[in-house]
Amino acid sequence: MPNPELDAIDLKILRALQEDGKISMGELAEKVGLSPSPCARRVRLMEKAGIIKGYAAIIDQKRVGLPISAFASIKLERQREEDLDRFEETVSRWPEVLDCYLMTGQRDYLMRVVAADLEAYERFIKDKLTRLDNIASIETSFALGQVKRSETLPIS
Repeated sequence: MPNPELDAIDLKILRALQEDGKISMGELAEKVGLSPSPCARRVRLMEKAGIIKGYAAIIDQKRVGLPISAFASIKLERQREEDLDRFEETVSRWPEVLDCYLMTGQRDYLMRVVAADLEAYERFIKDKLTRLDNIASIETSFALGQVKRSETLPIS
């Protein structure tokens, strides 16, 4: 479905939902200056168009026993389309991988991996990542601390 043209009210709705995904439709409607029915219709249209992809709770990874954030840079031996597709399909099934990007430059992929400790990350590398065909090299950097994390897009 093509993206509908977003007007100022749609953008207000998106900003409000980014701030509080649990906001009631009545509160949302009031905040953006609509009555609840038209507001709900706009939200449904944006959901259907894929502009709003879903709703989720933001969990503190340390408080659930996953304090390690590792950034793994992956270089493949070959970059043929079928090799990229196979890599992406496999990695997308691994729950430890929170983000994975196809990159330009010296490395093919950059992924963010969470783990309970260094031993868990080592198991991830040995039991999963290094067992994939076509891996030429893996370089890992560990986050010492998180300066900023956001799911809020700068919608104007």
